[in-house]
Amino acid sequence: MDEDVLCLVGVAWDQVVPPGLERDVAPVGADDRGFVGAEDESGDVAAQDWCAWEDAVIAHEVLGSPGYYSDKSDDALMASVRIRAHYFAHDAWLEDGQLLRDAHRLSGIPAVLIHGRLDLGSPLKTAWELSKIWPDAELKVIDDSGHTGSPTMRGTVLEAIARFGK
Repeated sequence: MDEDVLCLVGVAWDQVVPPGLERDVAPVGADDRGFVGAEDESGDVAAQDWCAWEDAVIAHEVLGSPGYYSDKSDDALMASVRIRAHYFAHDAWLEDGQLLRDAHRLSGIPAVLIHGRLDLGSPLKTAWELSKIWPDAELKVIDDSGHTGSPTMRGTVLEAIARFGK
């Protein structure tokens, strides 16, 4: 877990991490334990706890969507958590550092990287680093946006779509 994020919302993280796990370990095991295949109440509680953590990470986003992760039907919440937990447990099927290391392969492909400055869940550092080594990428940092967006981010995304849609 990112120490900068823990400084801001560590209490919420402590409520999600199961007893006995180290503080820096994600509350999903390599086998997605607690979410994938859980059809009992323990899976529901684990999924609700995970969403409460994610909601705490975005709680400071005044232009975003409060309760974005947990404000779903039970089935939608469980499906959403299972997908995210599966990717977390497998590091999105990327080796450590692979995205930046292999970015040269994107040479010649134009892109607009749009990132909210207030995004605690996916800090700006990686988008900034990627923009430095992907020569055809343009980084747009949205000052009033976090992970769940804002009207400014929406407008910037629509501009990028229109630009590439020509």
